[in-house]
Amino acid sequence: MKLRYFISFFALVALLSACSDDDAMTLLDEIQVSSSYVAIDEAGGSNTITLNAKESWAFDAEELPEWLTVSPMNGGAGENKVTFSADATPDGRTAVLHVSCAGKTQTINVIQGLSVVSEATCAEVIAGPESKTYRVTGTVTRIENTTYGNWWLVDETGEIYIYGTLDAKGQTKNFLSLGLEAGDIVTVEGPKTVYGDKIELVDVTVINIQKSLVKVEGYDPEDATIPKEGGNVTVNLTCKTNNGISVEIPDEAKNWLGIVSIAGGAVVTFHANANPGGDRNTTVVFKTVDDKGKEYTAQATINQKGAIVAATVAEFLEAAEGDTQYRLTGVLKGLYIYKEQVRGFYIKDYSGEVLVYSPAGFTGTEAKPGDIVTVVGKRGSYNGNAQMTSCVFEELLHEVIPISIDEFLDKEDDPNTYYMITGTILDIANPEYGNVTLEDDTNSVYVYGCYPGWGATGDNRKGLFEQLGIEVGDKISIIGVRYTFNGNPQMSNGIYFSHEKAE
Repeated sequence: MKLRYFISFFALVALLSACSDDDAMTLLDEIQVSSSYVAIDEAGGSNTITLNAKESWAFDAEELPEWLTVSPMNGGAGENKVTFSADATPDGRTAVLHVSCAGKTQTINVIQGLSVVSEATCAEVIAGPESKTYRVTGTVTRIENTTYGNWWLVDETGEIYIYGTLDAKGQTKNFLSLGLEAGDIVTVEGPKTVYGDKIELVDVTVINIQKSLVKVEGYDPEDATIPKEGGNVTVNLTCKTNNGISVEIPDEAKNWLGIVSIAGGAVVTFHANANPGGDRNTTVVFKTVDDKGKEYTAQATINQKGAIVAATVAEFLEAAEGDTQYRLTGVLKGLYIYKEQVRGFYIKDYSGEVLVYSPAGFTGTEAKPGDIVTVVGKRGSYNGNAQMTSCVFEELLHEVIPISIDEFLDKEDDPNTYYMITGTILDIANPEYGNVTLEDDTNSVYVYGCYPGWGATGDNRKGLFEQLGIEVGDKISIIGVRYTFNGNPQMSNGIYFSHEKAE
């Protein structure tokens, strides 16, 4: 494997600043650091800077690479010593960290050793260390963002994601100036990072582009989507050789997608039968060769609509990641907030709980914790943790009204109006089903059933109190409807929301 070395401008500045004994505190009034560049010896070690803050401060933990340790990660107002540490590395690596205070953000660049560029295959990038810089040659497949230049690169060994592409002048947000298209053979260079389950090269420099001799020009219908009832989609191609094209359908899609015809050597029609399941798609590959036998490819993604699969949370968690659409109904357990913005929420039914990430139509005001909601989306994951992605907030099924027990008793029976009451457990009449008497500062009420969550039926309603260790004296919040039995008002078919153990 051939290697070449380079020293970046930031690396040089980092090394120089690390050698200075009188670094000035830099940049912001709210938060100042003795050096915004931190160098660590490639043999391993530590470097410490001084951080002065007017208020409490914290690093963004999600930016911290595995190879780097920062201590402490947060602190209070005044002067703080922050130490950056790393083990030895055979290759140079860098990290960009951000520390926030009083609404302001300071950037700190960390460098260890000198960056090394390695010519590598996709498989070698996937297996290699994070933060190392690689040069890779492969074929452009799916282009996902034409402003920043986010796309997929594949070679005979694997596939990696390109997150950000610099233009010919080294600038960002100018991807279209490069003229890259699916099927082009391209050589790029950039540092590796890992985001969730994606292996990425970030802000790559394009070294060479070899235009493909086969190209997808368009689809009929334009979105290349077949209805769930079945039908055809046609792909129009340009082929700049006299050797024709071949078509490859992935093995896992051959049971639902087939070729109807190849007309004129460059118009391919596919057919799919009715789809009894959820949404599905596959990527087909078109190949040609030049007169010297060099292979060129283009790709097209064929979609087919499907039914939305109603599922419990447990069934959703057990499902494979993919394009199948699932509908979940349950209690909005809590909001997911990242960097002071609502990015989704957790939904819970009797079988489990899962994060609904960035649902369309939800800003945090459409429903609140305790409400019963319905969402539709795909099974995805982040850092190995399951979540719902590419999703929509479909419906506020029932608004749940927090209320005192006395107010609850004054209401009329209504099977479609849900309330949440919170009180101390005075008595447990049936621990298996959760029949209890609750008391708050205003009154007491009998709750006929406290089940693990929305949707519980049969045996799934049993055993919550034993599972969670709920006892007399504990404080519990229960969702349910008002119902009168033998002239006495009670909460019926309650749904567990939360509890606190007695002191």
